[in-house]
Amino acid sequence: MPGELSKDAIEVAEAVAERAQRAGVLVAAAESLTSGNIASHLGAASGAIDWFAGGVVAYSSHVKFGVLGVEPGPVVTAKAAREMADGVARVTGADWAVATTGAGGPDSQDGQPPGTVFIAVRTPSGVQASEHHFDGEPGEVVHSATLTALRLLLEGFGR
Repeated sequence: MPGELSKDAIEVAEAVAERAQRAGVLVAAAESLTSGNIASHLGAASGAIDWFAGGVVAYSSHVKFGVLGVEPGPVVTAKAAREMADGVARVTGADWAVATTGAGGPDSQDGQPPGTVFIAVRTPSGVQASEHHFDGEPGEVVHSATLTALRLLLEGFGR
């Protein structure tokens, strides 16, 4: 169910917490279609006060443009995801950031079919974005995108 913490995502968020604390870094999230689900999982993880800087839910394009500094244009793109990750790091002072943007469904957006999600992870090495395609109703897409984003964030600590 959207908005509820899922067991699998909690486990990944706990692993992110351990890595972030060990590295002494601040982590942030910029979310569009995931609507704060990533931040909810990170904020519920151990010691979040010490390593989680916060997040920005930028569901509306004008929030992406005005708050996160995304260039006006299509927002369901890898470029927009990278700009969101950079923007939330700038706004929160975080060292690391994760960002999600996509077409959750049931309709397409910016020419992308429902279930298309772009996830960016910003680390000291730079920002990398990846494209994903998830099946299901909008709530299922949000869950899959949240879990995948948390996993990609965790993998970033291995880079």
